[in-house]
Amino acid sequence: MAYFDVFNGDADGICALIQWRLAKPVESTLITGVKRDIALAKRVPLSGMARVNIFDISLDKNREAVDALLDAGGSVFYVDHHFPGESLPTAPGFTSLIDTHPTTCTSLLIDEHLGGRFHNWAITAAFGDNLNAVAEGLAEGAGLSVEQTESLKTLGVCINYNGYGNTVDDLHFHPADLYREFVKFSDPLELIASQPPAWQKLRDGYKADMASGLAAPVLTENNSSLVVKLPDEPWARRVSGVLGNELANRNPDKACGIVTESANGGYLVSIRAPLNNRTGADELARKFPTGGGRKAAAGINELPAEHLETFLSVMANFWN
Repeated sequence: MAYFDVFNGDADGICALIQWRLAKPVESTLITGVKRDIALAKRVPLSGMARVNIFDISLDKNREAVDALLDAGGSVFYVDHHFPGESLPTAPGFTSLIDTHPTTCTSLLIDEHLGGRFHNWAITAAFGDNLNAVAEGLAEGAGLSVEQTESLKTLGVCINYNGYGNTVDDLHFHPADLYREFVKFSDPLELIASQPPAWQKLRDGYKADMASGLAAPVLTENNSSLVVKLPDEPWARRVSGVLGNELANRNPDKACGIVTESANGGYLVSIRAPLNNRTGADELARKFPTGGGRKAAAGINELPAEHLETFLSVMANFWN
């Protein structure tokens, strides 16, 4: 029997798989990439008896590949919080935990499924997915101190930060390698206390890139939205997503956008719905050909330069 773990390269995907494999250890083939690389299911070979776990990527964007795996005799366990499409597969080999509510994430679904066995990893993921109020409530319920809660928040944000880039060459760590380093710890607080080199490098890189990101020029701002622009540089691609979260936290009544220049002359776009109205980001993103995501956070993979003004106009008026 061949086992495959397919997961988003962000905090939610990595922390979901950490919980799963701590509970169910087995040698598996890891399939992942940068956060925006979500068409991952097609990388699983059609070997017939494959057992495939898929975490934190849209079923809607992977439906054809999933159907092919099921038709080939494989089994698929799908856990996600993104738009899944109009229907789910009905093949007997398909099982799922899918919830698109804006206050949950894949790691929280796994946490519930596993009865909270590795709860602190789920809290870490929730912070990484910018579900701060949810994560803080869970941390308080778990009896964590303020210092412990802040430590998990920092870890989650940094894991999430590592997933952003055009290619894995932009990242500090390949997400599969970061998973391998961090799954060694059943509790992320133990990881933080032991200060492994991977954690130190990730934390220091985040601090440096965020300082540059917060100095980025503003493209447009009104009473309902804020959009900033980043250059075509590795640091900018790394920080784009977590910078969007930070700006959203600082401006809870505004939708926030990060427009990052691409080598092809277009733009990579991250969108955050207002924290006080966590809906609509996916709808806005899907107005453009390569857009998608979830209600609270979404993006456009390739926005042509000639469409920038259209995007800025739509963004400025969407939440009014």
